[in-house]
Amino acid sequence: MAECGASGSGSSGDSLDKSITLPPDEIFRNLENAKRFAIDIGGSLTKLAYYSTVQHKVARVRSFESSGRDTEQDHEPPYEISVQEEVTARLHFVKFENTYIEACLDFIKDHLVNTETKVIQATGGGAYKFKDLIEEKLRLKVDKEDVMTCLIKGCNFVLRNIPHEAFAYQKDSDPEFRFQTNHPDIFPYLLVNIGSGVSIVKVETEDRFEWVGGSSIGGGTFWGLGALLTKTKKFDELLHLASKGQHTSVDMLVQDVYGGAHQTLGLSGDLIASSFGKSAAADKEFSKEDMAKSLLHMISNDIGQLACLYAKLHCLDRVYFGGFFIRGHPVTMRTITYSINFFSKGEVQALFLRHEGYLGAIGAFLKGAEQDNPNQYSWGENYAGSSGLMSSSPELCPTQRVRSGTFDLLEMDRLERPLANLPLLLDPSSYVPDTVDLTDDALARKYWLTCFEEALDGVVKRAVASQPGSVDAAERAEKFRQKYWRKLQTLRHQPFAYGTLTVRSLLDTREHCLNEFNFPDPYSKVKQKENGVALKCFPRVIRCLDALGWEERQLALVKGLLAGNVFDWGAKAVSDVLESDPQFGFEEAKSKLQERPWLVDSYGKWLQRLKGPPHKCALIFADNSGIDVILGVFPFVRELLSRGTEVILACNSGPALNDVTYCESLIVAERIAAMDPVVHSALKEERLLLMQTGSSSPCLDLSRLDKGLAVLVRERGADLVVIEGMGRAVHTNYYAALRCESLKLAVIKNPWLAERLGGRLFSVIFKYEVPAE
Repeated sequence: MAECGASGSGSSGDSLDKSITLPPDEIFRNLENAKRFAIDIGGSLTKLAYYSTVQHKVARVRSFESSGRDTEQDHEPPYEISVQEEVTARLHFVKFENTYIEACLDFIKDHLVNTETKVIQATGGGAYKFKDLIEEKLRLKVDKEDVMTCLIKGCNFVLRNIPHEAFAYQKDSDPEFRFQTNHPDIFPYLLVNIGSGVSIVKVETEDRFEWVGGSSIGGGTFWGLGALLTKTKKFDELLHLASKGQHTSVDMLVQDVYGGAHQTLGLSGDLIASSFGKSAAADKEFSKEDMAKSLLHMISNDIGQLACLYAKLHCLDRVYFGGFFIRGHPVTMRTITYSINFFSKGEVQALFLRHEGYLGAIGAFLKGAEQDNPNQYSWGENYAGSSGLMSSSPELCPTQRVRSGTFDLLEMDRLERPLANLPLLLDPSSYVPDTVDLTDDALARKYWLTCFEEALDGVVKRAVASQPGSVDAAERAEKFRQKYWRKLQTLRHQPFAYGTLTVRSLLDTREHCLNEFNFPDPYSKVKQKENGVALKCFPRVIRCLDALGWEERQLALVKGLLAGNVFDWGAKAVSDVLESDPQFGFEEAKSKLQERPWLVDSYGKWLQRLKGPPHKCALIFADNSGIDVILGVFPFVRELLSRGTEVILACNSGPALNDVTYCESLIVAERIAAMDPVVHSALKEERLLLMQTGSSSPCLDLSRLDKGLAVLVRERGADLVVIEGMGRAVHTNYYAALRCESLKLAVIKNPWLAERLGGRLFSVIFKYEVPAE
């Protein structure tokens, strides 16, 4: 059998709470392996994009048969594990002030040891202004790229590859940020880029866009008039003044014009009738704050109305705003949002982007990397190497405000295979994988953040134990602890830092941080041992099932699936039992299960369905290694095969907790096939197919699945989806609507979650759903 692996990043360094005082090598990471660069230089900020290769530790599994070892002895594990090095691709984006451009270019030049770059793509006004400096410092030819082309390429890239990239802003709501799910088709949309002036572009496809309008009244107007009115020369200081001002002191309102009669005219009294209208008649001095606020409203309302008119003209309902005027500033976003809502009567949505500052740099990079076809790959945000969206409330996390305008990081990893939607989703555009939004649910957020904090010691211990031969494992594990702890504290203050906060994103961030410090698969040896034990029990379990009558066997198969799902090292209630009682096994797990009727119980409906014709093809998403997949899932698979149903068994591409990986499943299936003729013939005849999900998460996002799996599901005409496990079927996909029958089942192994769902620990979810006709 071919070797398969699980990887952990070899890069180190921290990326949170950075200021200019930090060593540059902690910010510009992996420069010695950099292959290509691009740069976007604006009026005050420089954005650098570069592509590097990152060395990973990879935990590989290989069946002993292929290495000449005998596995028939009782003490032998079913496969061997080795740790090897692997190289993958990463994109880095760094933002810094133009004040420091010479020092930053010097540092980059000194560390471009093995770069293949001969030309650097550059965009923005600074590509002209600093061309000679860049060529002198980096000794590279500068190739200037069109600003608008780069912006649109960058916008398309982040909308396709970063979930929760776009958000709507609502100042007075909690939370302020409402993130959008990744739309399967991002086109068409309107991009309004607010720099010194305003450019309005209709984007129709990846490569087709049209400049449809604009205005000379933009960010430069606000800055210039603001400087004249307040004598404040710095843009951010002007915004700060505006945030403290009252525009009603300066602006003439509808109620000022009509008095109480505005109500009979159907007008709101606090609408602005005339910007700066009071300043002509009033014989007094106006405060800088009030004038700045009035000016901001005037410019923002004008831009909002213009954008709204163009959106209506071109029949578009999504408008993305970007440019230095926005920069995530709450007052700006609030006024633009209000303006769009008012003029469109809610029919057009104002959307902002978490990484809008990097659009030009990303686009310039993509222009220079076209021969590498970066758009043919899928990319994912690396939470360990990215700083998050800041709070709009300075008092919440002042250290994050220090970072603003100095260093700000985004890192993205190239995924091995392209990702796609599950074709069976009822409506991909409205699909939300996560069951609970922790950004919105303060009580749940407090619980889960505390839960992950309390679990941290156990994860550190497990990570060290997984590498007994490593002299620096404890040191790396401590660095992991510190980094993940800081991420959790950031998320306490800024739950929206990386988009919508969910249990899934907390788990994914932990996996990214583990990989960051070379812990690719802390549970590899646990899984190896448990798979070996379960394989030895498999023949006995099958004999017991085959001895039962048909109806009795169906219930036993379901109870086996549920009992197997108890074996989850990610759940503290279970890991405590497994560590204190090594003899805890399959039968003991069955005794832990809730008696019927279960918390959610559609079993009767499922049994009736089984009395009908067999399904054509079942897609099953497996959860844990060991007893779960071998004694729970495989007997269930075997029964479906015996009924004449084809089965696609999908397992994680990479490791997470003790979840079974695709590579482990290949070996497990091989061993089971040697013991069982039903599985053997199904594998041989390709009625049982093992596939990878494209994910390395304990949860499941059906909008980001391995493209090969999505194609196979369509080709085989899958008409049943089985999603197993608390992470996949409760934390995610509990409400997922599919176009075919689905079975979502799990055992609740968290006491808080069980209570919230109205049950107790080890309550059972058995949710069988049939789509409406």
